[in-house]
Amino acid sequence: MYWDSTYYLVLIGAVICMAASWNVSRTFNKFSRTPNARRLTAEDVAATILRLSGISDVRIERIKGNLTDHYSPNEKVLRLSDSVYGQTSVAALGVAAHECGHAIQHHTSYAPLKLRSASVPVANIGSKLSLPLILIGILLGSTGLAQLGVFLFSFVVLFQLITLPVEFNASRRAMVILRDANILYGEELSGAKKVLSAAALTYVAAVASSILQLLRLLLLTQRSNRRN
Repeated sequence: MYWDSTYYLVLIGAVICMAASWNVSRTFNKFSRTPNARRLTAEDVAATILRLSGISDVRIERIKGNLTDHYSPNEKVLRLSDSVYGQTSVAALGVAAHECGHAIQHHTSYAPLKLRSASVPVANIGSKLSLPLILIGILLGSTGLAQLGVFLFSFVVLFQLITLPVEFNASRRAMVILRDANILYGEELSGAKKVLSAAALTYVAAVASSILQLLRLLLLTQRSNRRN
């Protein structure tokens, strides 16, 4: 099998993502064994946070999977996974509060969230078309086509960069509410923060991996251009 030196960039990115994924699973599992003192469930906490934030038009639903939690702004539905819904651990409450943070962002028209939502279509186009265009461009010796593919992939990287402040802000909102509403205390708050920090690192890892992939595509395109 042909080995290209630029594959090292892909491998580095993969290792970074796997390490971040392992860390969030380890941290979540650790604090999923620590129940909150008030024995509140994640969905109860989510409902309380939404109510305190003046949000009455968001439904809370259960979704299958492990850490598949998300907020859908178009449907106004906050979905909690099997590993969170019905659970009383500080890890589950932290995740539920984080998703509420996104609902609050939507409710308050948080600018970075609106920007991320607006960039989704372009990012999807870049994700689907960039690699085929680059491959076809290299095979046909068309530098312009390959460069177009690289340009489209840059929108994927841009989308992930925009996602970072959105995720960090949601976690910050979550911690403030958990503290100010007296939902979690002391070490419980510390545990929830560690879970959310570990989760945030997965987004940082994804950005790093995509930047390395973009660098690889640039190198491949430049190499093809020199050959032509």
